[in-house]
Amino acid sequence: MDKQKQVQFLAILLLSIAGVFIVDQNIKSLFVDGYRYYGECIDLVLVYNKGVAFSMFAFLDGYLKYIQILFVLGVFGYVVYLQKLCYAFGAGLILGGAISNIYDRFIHGGVVDMVYWHCGFDFAVFNFADVMIDVGVVWLLVFNFKPHLCKN
Repeated sequence: MDKQKQVQFLAILLLSIAGVFIVDQNIKSLFVDGYRYYGECIDLVLVYNKGVAFSMFAFLDGYLKYIQILFVLGVFGYVVYLQKLCYAFGAGLILGGAISNIYDRFIHGGVVDMVYWHCGFDFAVFNFADVMIDVGVVWLLVFNFKPHLCKN
């Protein structure tokens, strides 16, 4: 990869990480400061998740954040190693969301979640970072299974 594409790759990756982190932390601060909303299908309420998705691995307690840091460093290293321009944005979404959730574990003792869907069925409480992680995963899957779309 030439120098210009390397700079583009790193800019997209780092800006998407920073963007997700900043937006997510600002949304979470509203709920930590007391904002609540109760609707017909969605409640916006403060929940501290001590585990990962659906509170799995909560038994790992304080160790979980360090395991997640190792995971994030591994993903970051792998994506930088690949240096595929089409992966930069998706990976940035995933890493930005993960870093924001890990930050919560250090500051609040658990991940700040707030969106509770309960229309027709009860769903897990989640946050903006979780949604960005899901969008990032879909982004990477599309380019992985449709490599012709990735003109790198």
